[in-house]
Amino acid sequence: MPQYLIAIQHPEDYDPSLEGEAMIRDIAALNEEMDAAGARFFAGGLESARHARSLRKQPGGGVSITDGPYLEAKEHVGGFWILDCADLDEALAWGRKAVVACRVPVEVRAFLRIRPKRESPGRGGSA
Repeated sequence: MPQYLIAIQHPEDYDPSLEGEAMIRDIAALNEEMDAAGARFFAGGLESARHARSLRKQPGGGVSITDGPYLEAKEHVGGFWILDCADLDEALAWGRKAVVACRVPVEVRAFLRIRPKRESPGRGGSA
């Protein structure tokens, strides 16, 4: 079954202290609904973007580490769900519910489905 990312988009100045009890209840109810439907594979919230560290490869093979997110943006991923969904329509239906529960925009994206290469029969591999 394809997997989809539903990413919660927080504005740059998002203040998690403003998340009220109703919002927390709505997100918990959505998580329960996803679990009951067998859709939720994994979910998690993220610390604010100012706590991020970005790593970049440097010439000569070294790696630099800098404070902050990789991209300067007005919005950052604040949390996410990874869902098992039959298709994009099902993922979008969950995305609609996430927008309502989280009270911020969300992004829905499919994970790439990379299939391992299989060797041809007669070449030492199994089919």
